[in-house]
Amino acid sequence: MEVNAGTVIAGIALLLSGYATWKTSKLNNLLLKKETSEALNNKKADLGASFIKIGSNDRRLKIWNKGKATARNVRIEFPEGNEVFTQGDIDRKFPLESLETFQSVELLAAVHMGTRAKHPIRLIWSDDSSESNEKIVYPTI
Repeated sequence: MEVNAGTVIAGIALLLSGYATWKTSKLNNLLLKKETSEALNNKKADLGASFIKIGSNDRRLKIWNKGKATARNVRIEFPEGNEVFTQGDIDRKFPLESLETFQSVELLAAVHMGTRAKHPIRLIWSDDSSESNEKIVYPTI
C-alpha cells in the first residue's frame, strides 16, 4: 500500500472529525445535565429566615421564599424549644397554605435580656419537586 500526501491528509481529517464528534457528544451531555438541573430548580422553593429589627426594640422573624417555585403547606418547628414566639401568633399563621417566590411572613418576637442569641428553626414545606422538603436555619438576634 502506497502512502502519499493525500492519504495522510485524509487520515488526519478522519482523526479530527472523530475528535470533534467526541467533543460535541461531551458538550451535548453537559448541556443536557445543565438543562435538567435548571428544570429541577424551577420546581424548587427555597425558604430562609432571619430576625429583623423594627424600631428600637421590636423584632420579628421573617420567613421568605427565594426559590423559583411556590412553597405549599409551610410549617415551622423549634428543635431546641420556643422561648421567643407566642403560640397564638404561630397558630394564626402556620401551617401556611402557600408562600410564593419573594413572598414572606413575619412572626412577632418577644426578646429580653436572657434570650438566646441563636434560634434553630426547622422549616418544612412541599413544592413541585418534592412533597417533603426540610431545612434547618439558625437566625441570630
